[in-house]
Amino acid sequence: MKLYIPIALIISVLSLISNIYTANGQVETNLKGEEKATKSTDIVDILQGGFKTHLRKDSLLLKGKGPFISIMPIVGYAMQSGLTGGIVTNTSFYTDDRTRFSNLLINGYTSQYHQFWVTANNTLFFEKLKIHLLGDMRYYNFPTQTYGIGSNTLLSDELDIKYSYLRISQIIYREMAPNLFAGGGYNIDYHWNITPDTIVGRALSDLNKFQKGTRSISSGISLNLLFDSRLNPVNPKGGSYANLQFRPNLMWLGSDTNWQSLLIDLRHYITFPASSHNVIAFWDYNNFTLNGSPPYLDKPSVGWDSFSNTGRGYVPGRYTGNNFMYAESEYRFALSGNGLLGGVVFGNAETVFQNWSDKHSLIPGAGLGIRIKMNKFSNTNLAIDYGFGVNGSHGLFFNLGEVF
Repeated sequence: MKLYIPIALIISVLSLISNIYTANGQVETNLKGEEKATKSTDIVDILQGGFKTHLRKDSLLLKGKGPFISIMPIVGYAMQSGLTGGIVTNTSFYTDDRTRFSNLLINGYTSQYHQFWVTANNTLFFEKLKIHLLGDMRYYNFPTQTYGIGSNTLLSDELDIKYSYLRISQIIYREMAPNLFAGGGYNIDYHWNITPDTIVGRALSDLNKFQKGTRSISSGISLNLLFDSRLNPVNPKGGSYANLQFRPNLMWLGSDTNWQSLLIDLRHYITFPASSHNVIAFWDYNNFTLNGSPPYLDKPSVGWDSFSNTGRGYVPGRYTGNNFMYAESEYRFALSGNGLLGGVVFGNAETVFQNWSDKHSLIPGAGLGIRIKMNKFSNTNLAIDYGFGVNGSHGLFFNLGEVF
């Protein structure tokens, strides 16, 4: 989850007993391209040494399948939420053999602006059944801002808006060939109690054009094709990921209108230099409206991907339109020989537009960050990044696990 946080959190998190607690045992990270967990250091090792305690016994953690659990309280500040507090969790485990990690993220937040939101994402592999489950569920009670349609909107176009939001998406895949899955699922996006400010301007005009009434429903099936050769989705050291989703939203399933979308999500990871644990990561994310017109709040938007990670340098919802094209590259490198600390530099670019014939601009972003090893067995890092965008947009962003 993307979140602006104060500098003080970087210091305070080092002293947290962040419940990097491992239940039912853990395993040695002996997968190709992964470092041996017993040779690295994480926050639990630091706490055990500093407080002379035994939060875990590593000798017992080398035989099981997990789960490998990271739980952390956070306190921060975001432009769209003000002072924010919450609990973020990351659980990784093997469901069958020790081939690849499954992952479950459950986070909950509340803010001084009376916002409350909960997200749950699952990436589950059942190797023996050749089945993969991918899910995105979230609930928002969320006063926030919107800026209108397209890539040329201004900060001065800001419009306050309140709404409640429920998303349920669950896709089931069947393995057709090694690392290649095909499947389908159901998706619903439901907004209600939609209440915009009455300030007349571009954003209100765009909202009224595409939002009818105080509620909207987009309900539909999806057809999916997935390739995933990553061994650990929390912190990939190599491999590739490609996800194609065709989603027809259908009135007979409860959707307000019939409209179709195509999602293309591509990622690739290269170890560089080859003898190191450093990684160059590439991400290309595209969400197109093929036919029909989505409700305003269901249009593709910066920061509204499944893990809310697109567009570091901008607040979620800053740019909205029928079509969203995004690319990012990041270099991840070690800062300490024991694996406790790492760093990243990244750059991204996006464009958002209503129609292909519309004039639209390329919107750049860039930044850098640090990584703190929270769990050496699942290779889970605390990611703290500072991103810069155009027109003075900037801020700190937080993730438990790599951004992509």
